[in-house]
Amino acid sequence: MKSISIAFVTSGLALVEAQVQLYGQCGGLEYTGSTLCASGSSCVYQNDYYYQCLQASSSQVASTSVTSAVSTGISTIVAVATTASSTTTALPLYAQCGGQDWTTSTTCVSGASCVYQNDYYSQCLPVTASSSSTLASSASTSSLTSVVAAVSSTTLSSSVTASSSVKSTTALSSVATSSSVKATTTSSATASSSVKSTTTSSSVTAASSSATSSASSSSLGFRGGVNTAGYDFSVYTDGSFSGTGVTPPSSQYAHFANQGANVFRIPWQLMTPTVGGTIDSTFFAEYDATVQAALASGDDVYVILDLHNYARWNGAVVGQGGPTNDEFASLWSQLATKYASNDRIIFGLMNEPHDLSSLSDWADSVQAAVTAIRQVGATSQYMLLPGSSYSSAGTLPTEAGPYLLDVTDPSGGSDKLLFDVHKYLDSDGSGTSTECVTDNVDVLTTLVAWLKTNSRQAFLSETGGGSTASCESYLKSELAYVKSNSDYIVGFTAWAAGAFDTTYALTITPNSDGSDQAIWTDAILPNLP
Repeated sequence: MKSISIAFVTSGLALVEAQVQLYGQCGGLEYTGSTLCASGSSCVYQNDYYYQCLQASSSQVASTSVTSAVSTGISTIVAVATTASSTTTALPLYAQCGGQDWTTSTTCVSGASCVYQNDYYSQCLPVTASSSSTLASSASTSSLTSVVAAVSSTTLSSSVTASSSVKSTTALSSVATSSSVKATTTSSATASSSVKSTTTSSSVTAASSSATSSASSSSLGFRGGVNTAGYDFSVYTDGSFSGTGVTPPSSQYAHFANQGANVFRIPWQLMTPTVGGTIDSTFFAEYDATVQAALASGDDVYVILDLHNYARWNGAVVGQGGPTNDEFASLWSQLATKYASNDRIIFGLMNEPHDLSSLSDWADSVQAAVTAIRQVGATSQYMLLPGSSYSSAGTLPTEAGPYLLDVTDPSGGSDKLLFDVHKYLDSDGSGTSTECVTDNVDVLTTLVAWLKTNSRQAFLSETGGGSTASCESYLKSELAYVKSNSDYIVGFTAWAAGAFDTTYALTITPNSDGSDQAIWTDAILPNLP
């Protein structure tokens, strides 16, 4: 649980801040830079740790009163004192507007209200003209445990902003919550799945494989590269999506590829406007242009297509009360059809599943997608099979891994079915702090031993840290271990560049002058292939 703090600001603070450029970071947990966006843009919440300057109108929306929010039954309010003189910048749609340590404006542009996402991040989201209290009530019924209430005042007599947001610890343990806190321990929901013997799974796998203790043969080679975020902006861990995303700059692909990067992961969320429907052609054209730019950056560059939905759609789990396995398979069938002839595409079936009530059912959902991809003729591509607990590398061997071992490839063998794992280096493993406390070698050693026992391989598709001495040292050590064990962990993509600006806590986006972040230069670059 993250600590609660009270932020103190003066009314004149925003007047001396440098303006943040369009798409630059302007707020978030541990962010200490300017919160004032350039003309024509406003600071919009993306998550607890990242607010971004996005284009918006200059009008403001009236603040929600504390009493109104309390009357809706929401358990937590973030009260922010603001002046009534209209000097507070109106935040654009999807910008951050509150959260722990948030000290800037909480006023959203007209047509949007500041809505709690988690303890560290509240976001300006679209609302109807009725009232923001309706939004608060809706948030309550959708398992959100808190809302942010912006309190306007005729005078800022105390010049103090109370920006602390307390979240019920009981809500954090509930599988129904839409909290963005990434679990680093085994979910209690996993206990409802029948226990499956790793030994039994291993013996079954060994019987159907080449009966060798080494990793499966692979033509992929060692891969090292970057997550280029943007299309996934405003995606929440409950699988909801409130915006259109931001296209990552295509120039980054050549920049990183010229330094040795040979794989890029491109997250997206909203490919089909309706569950089970057809892919939106306009969006796909834009997304595909980004994919092609990445592929064109080098003859040996691969691209991971990352479905960034947390195994959910609007709070309901795929194959477990949410979208059906057939609907999940339909999306991948359509996408695989478009890329069936390109063997440098890797299908990332799902980003960070979590709080799954049945691990065996999740394995069935994964199997449905794998089968659908192969059935449309995409037989040469690698696929990333996601586990549980936010794709934790630490829990794969004991949670979803034994079930995923039974997922089969209709094209034969298992060498193109890679386990998708994530592992950050900060104190809670969430990938939100600029300080790192471990190199994860102990966790990865356990993972490698499990992979070796089962003659399988994994891909570390998310890891990263801030440009600080601790992260530069620990991340370099972690990636060096991955590279030295590439027979089993065949690659990594660091988080994150793309549409993130250079002030984002874990940014590896190049600076405007073309220079790189220290975390890239000191920790990632030395461990590229």
